[in-house]
Amino acid sequence: MQQNHPLHLFEYCPRCGSSQFRINNFKSKKCDDCEFVYYFNIASATAAFITDKAGRLLVAKRANEPAKGTFDLPGGFVDPNETVEECIKREVKEETGLTIENLTYCFSIPNIYTYSGFEVHTLDMFFEVKVNETSVVEAADDVSELIWMKPNGIDPEQFGLSSIKQAVRKWLNLD
Repeated sequence: MQQNHPLHLFEYCPRCGSSQFRINNFKSKKCDDCEFVYYFNIASATAAFITDKAGRLLVAKRANEPAKGTFDLPGGFVDPNETVEECIKREVKEETGLTIENLTYCFSIPNIYTYSGFEVHTLDMFFEVKVNETSVVEAADDVSELIWMKPNGIDPEQFGLSSIKQAVRKWLNLD
């Protein structure tokens, strides 16, 4: 299967507006008029493995596309001028109401996140996190529901995003 150039939807130079914006190499385009080179770089994203004292994993249900209605882990995209550590703390707070006390980096997985018909290449970074309190969680932001699940009851195939599915399999030691 042939992949499109990652900037195939970008027809005009973002600097001068010229239509002479052509493929330069596998990850960039260059304007023949103003010589501006635009590189397609990945976006950073985070996801959290949150467990309670009983060893259950906090699983989110996606409220929006892509993969609306499927399982997910709390997390999201890193904002400009934000570290991945700040991002995971913010995202967990926004989506669950929980405050992270401690976090441990686990691993990363490259992903392609299709949003509004555009393929966003991401590097998803996964953390095991300790939170202040697990008894009260509240689904908010882009999460429709939060569910505590025992690891032996988790089916990775119910997770809609490919990197999250891979990460859950890895976390459960299924790979």
